[in-house]
Amino acid sequence: MDKILRIDMGAAGGPKMQVESLGEYAGLGGRAMTSSVVAKEVPPFCHPLGGENKLVIAPGLLSGTGAAMSGRLSVGCKSPLTGGIKEANSGGQPAQVLARLGYGAIILEGKPQGDDLYKVIINKDGVKIEADNSLKMMTNYDLVVRMKAEYGDKIACISIGPAGEMKMQSASVACTDPELRPSRHAGRGGVGAVMGAKGVKVIVLDDTGCKARQPKDLQKFREANKKFVEGLSRHPVTGQALPAYGTNVLTNILNEAGAYPTNNFKTGQFAGAGKISGETIAELETKRGAGPTHACHRGCVIRCSGIYNDKDGNFLSKQPEYETVWAHGGHCGIDDPDAIAMLDFLDDTYGLDTIETGVAIGVAMQAGVVKYGDAQAAINLVKEIGKGTPLGRILGSGAAVTGKVFGVEKVPVVKGQAMPAYDPRAVQGIGVTYATSPMGADHTAGYSIATNILKSGGFVDPLKPEGQVALSRNLQVATAAIDSTGMCLFIAFAILDQPDTFQSLLDLLNSFYGLELTADSVTELGKKVLKTERDFNKRAGFTKEDDRLPRFFYTDPVLPHNIKFMVKDEELDSLFDW
Repeated sequence: MDKILRIDMGAAGGPKMQVESLGEYAGLGGRAMTSSVVAKEVPPFCHPLGGENKLVIAPGLLSGTGAAMSGRLSVGCKSPLTGGIKEANSGGQPAQVLARLGYGAIILEGKPQGDDLYKVIINKDGVKIEADNSLKMMTNYDLVVRMKAEYGDKIACISIGPAGEMKMQSASVACTDPELRPSRHAGRGGVGAVMGAKGVKVIVLDDTGCKARQPKDLQKFREANKKFVEGLSRHPVTGQALPAYGTNVLTNILNEAGAYPTNNFKTGQFAGAGKISGETIAELETKRGAGPTHACHRGCVIRCSGIYNDKDGNFLSKQPEYETVWAHGGHCGIDDPDAIAMLDFLDDTYGLDTIETGVAIGVAMQAGVVKYGDAQAAINLVKEIGKGTPLGRILGSGAAVTGKVFGVEKVPVVKGQAMPAYDPRAVQGIGVTYATSPMGADHTAGYSIATNILKSGGFVDPLKPEGQVALSRNLQVATAAIDSTGMCLFIAFAILDQPDTFQSLLDLLNSFYGLELTADSVTELGKKVLKTERDFNKRAGFTKEDDRLPRFFYTDPVLPHNIKFMVKDEELDSLFDW
């Protein structure tokens, strides 16, 4: 992983590529890489869909190695949704393959002068960039079938669907899983729209003939990896709950906690939660011949993904994630698992962020466009997005735009990005993260649910404002560092509760690179990433007033706790005073 691939899509005479050394970006991976490149090379006031913006695709520091859980991919740019810096994170195979091909990053820059659509093919022999207008408006699933027919079944793909080509602000970047399904997505912030603006439909990766990256100290690396896996296996979340039920194990937990936003954040509990819970869906998947246990990339030992078959036993979608089940389920008053799985498939194949899309539909329901609970109407709305009709383009522009167009007062967004599946009034810590993260409302940026609800890493009462800023601060710092390693964020449960597992992570990094990192080193890395991101946003015009929740969270109490968001503005403003 010693080189960067730059592709100038706006070069005279057609796209031009250049392979260069890591240079000043040496030692960076994942989110640290994407945010550093964007902060240094992208003008903060540029138009996100213009030639000055750049799309940076980066595997993590441990991607492409034998380290378990190291297959996350970071995709960064200036976001067309928030107007600030963005890192969207995805599982799937591409991070492992890209790293084994030796690339620390792909940087797409410039803007095509014509309307040609391109594919990029990368293997051990080099890089090819070819115009292929037959791919225009092809869905992700159909596209991957075509790529598989052309380049074989040993590939991995990074692609956009019609939403990305139409430059919709909720467009995602799709990554294929080991079975070549484009079911893993860098979803948040409209990164797919930026890829579409660059005129790139798909990047085909083939690491045939490439070996796994080798550590400086193989024996210590193997020992560390063994201990790391053992730690993940013995933790109740990563070793039991997630493998058995997937991320959707959270539905019953959050609903019981009164923090499950229902009908556009009107209340904190959904009467139909039991019908769409992780336990219910896992049982249904098993009954239909699939199952809840599946790895989204090579080296995953948690295996929290799954396969969802339809009533006839045919593949319908990946197992819908918790956020997707909520966004298209409780948020919209829908309790039909088959409808939610169909919505998940449509989002994936059109190339849409399931959170942004589901929240936008819930906002449209609030406006009376369709009724809460009408599953078929929700499916039809997503199809409108896929077709690019006027209504579809409104919804595909995200929840904030949808709210403005339909005159909805209460729209759950921060910095223009839709909130995920936790009510910040009932989990005050996640409200702090939503408000202050440079990324906009993003649960993964500082997942206080771990401590507020699951009591991992201690316990901070979710219904009280005390301690929430410190909790969010520590988690945001840790997350920024984890996102830079290429590790799945779910390892956080084990490393929060098991000092020896955290030490194993350090040992993996140290034995691979010949370093002497400590816990303080990880903290400093996370702080450096966050400082870089906040500096970009400041230069782009963001102020402390952007680090706030929508007003209704401060004025309208949510049932069943009858509670408002209570963390004071001055406390929010102190979060980054390390």
